[in-house]
Amino acid sequence: MSKKIKQIAIYGKGGIGKSTTTSNISAALVEAGYKVLQFGCDPKSDSTNTLRDGKYIPTVLDLLREKPKVDAHDAIFEGFKGVYCVEAGGPAPGVGCAGRGIITAVELLKQQNIFEELDLDYVIYDVLGDVVCGGFAVPIREGIAEHVFTVSSSDFMAVYAANNLMKGIKKYSNSGGALFGGIIANSINSPYQQGIIEDFAKQTSTQIVEYVPRSITVTQSELSGRTTIEAQPNSKQADVYRSLARKIHEHTESRVPTPLEIDDLRAWSARWADQLLAIEAGEVRGVQANI
Repeated sequence: MSKKIKQIAIYGKGGIGKSTTTSNISAALVEAGYKVLQFGCDPKSDSTNTLRDGKYIPTVLDLLREKPKVDAHDAIFEGFKGVYCVEAGGPAPGVGCAGRGIITAVELLKQQNIFEELDLDYVIYDVLGDVVCGGFAVPIREGIAEHVFTVSSSDFMAVYAANNLMKGIKKYSNSGGALFGGIIANSINSPYQQGIIEDFAKQTSTQIVEYVPRSITVTQSELSGRTTIEAQPNSKQADVYRSLARKIHEHTESRVPTPLEIDDLRAWSARWADQLLAIEAGEVRGVQANI
């Protein structure tokens, strides 16, 4: 009997640090001795490059454009400490659906039993979270991923994308879809940012998994084409990612979130806008999370 593979999906709006976070989680897990495959589901195909010294790899859709039948092994490349890397890819610019690459790539690897053959402990899907259309929703809708996490800052558009993701999870939860593990709070460097994201988690009946501060260490590492775990292994930021990886490893229970309706989300954000103005004007001191 084959071992159970822990499959997780990490979503987040474009530019929020989703791939940076995912790659550092993968690096921390392989550093700890686990067998990990990172599955890039963004049509930009840039999820795994910091696991491979900045090198990009052919995508599943690239290979299928060259020939109709593809050996899945041709789409799998090794990176830092043996982490396996796959990029689903996307259509040619202006043609087709960006989600098609995810559907096609997942089907290809499942049909050829790649996950079992590689004896994996983890498959980590790195998924664009601005939209939860048919393709991008595959890890949720099909129950491929057991646990879903989102990377979000305290900025409204990041929170908006996280709330939309929760709506998708709630929709598919009654038909065997994946459940929500929590929020990875990224670029949190001040009490008010922490207060906003903590209150959002409370409003949506979920939790903060880890706080990841904004750090020049991350920028330096990515400019060198590497994860922070590889480029700056002794840094405080690397330890934050190791802590996050441990928490994901130990995570066993995900739940159905309670996303806000758009009017409620806007009313909630407006209250926080007034709170921040009051703080800036010196009318109140500190951050009140229960507003």
